[in-house]
Amino acid sequence: MRAAHIGCAGWSLARAAQPLFDAGASQLQRYATRFNATEINSSFYRPHRRGTYERWAASVPPDFRFAVKLPRAISHEKRLAGCGDLLADFLAQAGGLGERLGSLLLQLPPSLAFHPVVAPAFLHELRRQHQGAVALEPRHASWFTAEVDALLRETQIARVLADPVLHAAGRDPGGWQQLVYLRLHGSPRVYYSDYSQEVLQALAQRIGLALREGSGVWCIFDNTAAGAATHNGLALAAALNKDPP
Repeated sequence: MRAAHIGCAGWSLARAAQPLFDAGASQLQRYATRFNATEINSSFYRPHRRGTYERWAASVPPDFRFAVKLPRAISHEKRLAGCGDLLADFLAQAGGLGERLGSLLLQLPPSLAFHPVVAPAFLHELRRQHQGAVALEPRHASWFTAEVDALLRETQIARVLADPVLHAAGRDPGGWQQLVYLRLHGSPRVYYSDYSQEVLQALAQRIGLALREGSGVWCIFDNTAAGAATHNGLALAAALNKDPP
């Protein structure tokens, strides 16, 4: 039975939540006393030295895993075209996480439609350079088709289930089914809204089913603007522990 990786986008802890965590020499170490995963979003905006990733990896328990977001230079500026060198540089940096690199996350801009030449070329190049877990969060409707799902299964890339759901076909995870990656941005107010206990309990049941079916599961709370992510993540972890799959 695989473990679910539950955490937040980043590891900042609101003052009100800090008493819920054990002491640590850094904010990351303190965060890792309660969560077993986090998503590094800062890599989207700027590169980090390999040594920085190595330091982060050395400061967390052995079972802790990081997801790392691919740079916007790849997804938003180059729009997946001709990115081989940029991808190699990013992977060399993030490789500093070693065994604690759990997944890559590729979030696409809402305006980026599926291109039948550019997209397969990029995904195959990504797979040539990296054999670990990858999750794709597309936001244009053209990515939510049977054709794209087949490509994602071929390249063993999961399609993120993101909340709020932008397209009806995105209500369920897609692509490669051995990885289920959930990103909860907050609804109805993105980045701010809290999730109710009823929603979290239903989510725990859904995660339990995916685990029983043999999928690896990531659930990242991105509703961080008012501190809801921390409490939601802890509540979900508690629900999973109370009613183990």
